[in-house]
Amino acid sequence: MTANNTLSIGKRAPGVAQITMSRPEVFNAFDEAMIGELDGAFDQLIADDSVRVILLAGDGKHFSAGADLKWMQRASEESRDWNLADARRFAAMLGKIDSCPKPTLARIQGAALGGGVGLACACDVAIAADNASFAVSEAKFGILPAVIGPYLTNAVGKRHARWLALTMTRIRATEALTLGLVHQVCALADLDTRVDAVITELLAGAPGAQREIKALFSQLEVGPVNDEVRELTAQTISRVRGGEEAREGFAAFLDKRPPKWIPQ
Repeated sequence: MTANNTLSIGKRAPGVAQITMSRPEVFNAFDEAMIGELDGAFDQLIADDSVRVILLAGDGKHFSAGADLKWMQRASEESRDWNLADARRFAAMLGKIDSCPKPTLARIQGAALGGGVGLACACDVAIAADNASFAVSEAKFGILPAVIGPYLTNAVGKRHARWLALTMTRIRATEALTLGLVHQVCALADLDTRVDAVITELLAGAPGAQREIKALFSQLEVGPVNDEVRELTAQTISRVRGGEEAREGFAAFLDKRPPKWIPQ
């Protein structure tokens, strides 16, 4: 396990790395230090070919209370240039999670507030315990969910995102499931079992194919399928279908054996 000041990195299972935010005394609220360490952790795990799936978790009773209020208070007293550089670092970190070429999974218990909601939305899959709650609470402090806004909007749609941000309504896990903010909800005692089941599903997919899925889907918009989109999808499948992974995948299926990319 690799230790940082604000988080730890460990091996959860073969092919699976877990990043745990480790500031339970402040409900894993993040500041500039944690943002930098999260950014570095994803760089490290993206470069590690032995890692297939990245799990993001929070130590203690809560996933993440979002931005550390002492950090936000300091920011309110700094110059606009300082604030811009600071916000760009946060935006880059969330972007790195969102664009990570490997599947990412958020394990959520307790509170996910403000930027904690953004972390959950930036991950590919979010699994929540039934004691989880979510609130986009920035307006309460005279600010707005600007950096997390695109990820929240992508997860729940523009109208629901506006409702959550304007009213700061705190919703339970079951309502978050209905909105599309999370993908599954289970009892707290079953959270790790459910997370591990999803990890097993992710590891069954070919890593190159999963990279291609994330790259292609990042270019697709909800709306008309025009000539450009049709050409993009045709070019992508024609290139991937003739690759080594595709040959192995079809051969493994016909031979009734696991494909070579599944960790043994």
